Amino acid sequence: MTTSTAGTAAPRATTAAAARTPRTAARTSATGAVSLRRHRRRHPVAHVLVYALCLIWVFPIYWMVNTSFKTPADIQSTTPQFFPHPFSVVNYINALTKAGFVSSLVNSLIITLGTVVVSIVLGFLAAAALTRFRFAGRKAILISIICVQMIPGTALLIPLFLSFKSLGLLNSYGGLILAYVASVLPFSIWVLRSFFVALPDEIEEAAKVDGASTFRILRSIYFPLVLPGLISTSVFAFINGWNDFITAYVMLQDQSKYTLPVWLVSFSTNEGTDYGGLIAASVLFSLPVVIFFMIVQRNLVTGMSSGAVKG
Repeated sequence: MTTSTAGTAAPRATTAAAARTPRTAARTSATGAVSLRRHRRRHPVAHVLVYALCLIWVFPIYWMVNTSFKTPADIQSTTPQFFPHPFSVVNYINALTKAGFVSSLVNSLIITLGTVVVSIVLGFLAAAALTRFRFAGRKAILISIICVQMIPGTALLIPLFLSFKSLGLLNSYGGLILAYVASVLPFSIWVLRSFFVALPDEIEEAAKVDGASTFRILRSIYFPLVLPGLISTSVFAFINGWNDFITAYVMLQDQSKYTLPVWLVSFSTNEGTDYGGLIAASVLFSLPVVIFFMIVQRNLVTGMSSGAVKG
């Protein structure tokens, strides 16, 4: 009887918790929509100001995309053009056919996805250990995680370089992934910890009574419930690994292993800078982040709201 009950304990607990989550999210969404409409009627000036600030924030992105479709002569012109005329894709052709683009794209994908996977696995296990287990030094570890986040990454760059050089990790995918994981893991642990704290203890207790093992509880109960938090931290890890320049520039010496941010430097030479190709390449470089964010946007909003409320 105990064995058969243990096989269904974890799914029952997960289903019950998951059923409460959509209803709670729906009520929160409806209440938020009503409050937003009331706020718009009462504070129209504030909303106009918000729209103006959003326009200021979006304009540089628009100008980058607009410039990428201009001819080299129009880019160098002192007269601003808010719409490209004539419309040209020569900058994108130059960027896509430039040496090193494909290899740099593959390198960035390998390093970024490796950073996301490793940081999610380690962050999930560490957050579970720090919230669901009682052991000596737990509070000291939490304090150290907060302190580590206060240290600028550039301050650790030289010690990191010397350590990786002695370990033979320079100019390798594994070394760069390890460096990125070290920078995003404290944030991932702290964010995921808030999701574990918000989960009621009764879920774990019921599963243990029915004979579920610790690994089964982590896999079948906690993992689905903190999945929005994992997606939130994956976005942070993806952006950190995809956008970083200085760490990759210092750690990688072989041009065949350059990532896209380092590859963008090749548009600037002793003869000058190819601004059209550089801007077009920057637009292409930004697309994967936008696509990734659009895919996980719904779960990202859910994760941010779920981790902020206990219960």
